[in-house]
Amino acid sequence: MHPTGAQTSSPQSPALESGELKAVFSKVSWRLIPLLLIAYMIAYLDRINIGYAQLQMKQTLPFDDAVYGLGAGIFFIGYFLFEVPSNLLLERIGARKTLLRIMVLWGLTASAMMFVSTPLQFYVLRFLLGVFEAGFFPGVILYFTYWYPSVRRGQVIAIFMSATTIISVLAGPLCGATLKYFDGVGGLYGWQWLFLVQGLPAVILGFLVYFLLEDKPANASWLSKDEKKLLEDSLAHKVKGVEREPAGTFGGLLRDPKVYALSLVYLLLLGATYTMVFWLPTLIQSWGIKDLLLVGIYAAIPNAVGVIGMILIGRHSDKWRERRWHFAACVVIAAIGLFATTLLQGNLVGSLLALSFAVIGIASATPLFFALISEYLSVGAAAGGLALISSLGNLGPAISPTINGLIVRSTGDNTYSMYFVIALYLLSGLLLLLTIRPTATAGVPAPVAAH
Repeated sequence: MHPTGAQTSSPQSPALESGELKAVFSKVSWRLIPLLLIAYMIAYLDRINIGYAQLQMKQTLPFDDAVYGLGAGIFFIGYFLFEVPSNLLLERIGARKTLLRIMVLWGLTASAMMFVSTPLQFYVLRFLLGVFEAGFFPGVILYFTYWYPSVRRGQVIAIFMSATTIISVLAGPLCGATLKYFDGVGGLYGWQWLFLVQGLPAVILGFLVYFLLEDKPANASWLSKDEKKLLEDSLAHKVKGVEREPAGTFGGLLRDPKVYALSLVYLLLLGATYTMVFWLPTLIQSWGIKDLLLVGIYAAIPNAVGVIGMILIGRHSDKWRERRWHFAACVVIAAIGLFATTLLQGNLVGSLLALSFAVIGIASATPLFFALISEYLSVGAAAGGLALISSLGNLGPAISPTINGLIVRSTGDNTYSMYFVIALYLLSGLLLLLTIRPTATAGVPAPVAAH
């Protein structure tokens, strides 16, 4: 008996069960995922490295905390405004041209941060960085729908999104070493080198994406005719675990209330996650760890566990063709782990274990969410829908950390802020279960494991 008790599945193409198809998807994954994974790592690094750079910029520029805070927030405004237009353009002109434009412009803008000398310049460049980077994430998720049927998409998205967790482990040492050892080289400050050496790789990767990837399987010269036929057959026999939205166009999508409910789910999820990202070093310090290097090392342990967990859970979700309860289970895991950390204050090993358990759920929930909405959205509405939900959800990080700060200020106790984050996670899971209904095939194991 499978989890939902469903007894039948939709007819499958014989190709889906063949070892040949498994080999084709392996070939596709090795071509697409490593390059896009590295690109997403650089994108995330260019977004968050300002937090490290400002430690040294304060010593050389007349900026205060208010300037940095406003500059950090302006990024999300540009991101919010241009995510939907970028994805609609991708659908018209193709992924290669769109990703080339996005990555070259964001790389040049990130590098140009080295020339900042006034608050206005800082605000303009942070806004433009958000504008240029806006379409990358939803663009790649849309791109995956061209290459992978829904039954294989959960693990693929999980692997791609592991980039943020991996780079979170590496960002501290990379940024710290650049600030320390490049300071004064060539007459430049360390923070100037930081922006330069972490921005230019995006430009190079943009050209590699353009020349090495193809817009769709039909254009791939590295696939044989038989391999293309297997892919086409697999994509034509999609099996979804959730009901599909009724609208076939972006205009119709805008009138679908479930799209806004899903946007709220993502807002709650992302708001909780970013609050945890911002608060994690403080949490670890509260365990009695004062050495900043040790804080970074201890923070890396839960993230490493999270990478493994998100890939395994994504694979399990693909196998059972089920997203809703997997997502709900992940936010419950996050909530239980975070609550346990509040009970284990002063116990370093116990707190670290509880936090690692929580990060499994935290890291796994987002790729499951995007696998689900990629199934829910119709083909005609996928480009705009993915971007709309993502852009609205990205307002969460602009709201929740502020609320969290007010809670800490008014109570003087970090425990209550943890309860706030737990509530956000649980509300996101409950709202998703109420919004999206399963199909009759949800919970039916796929004929082959999704690789």
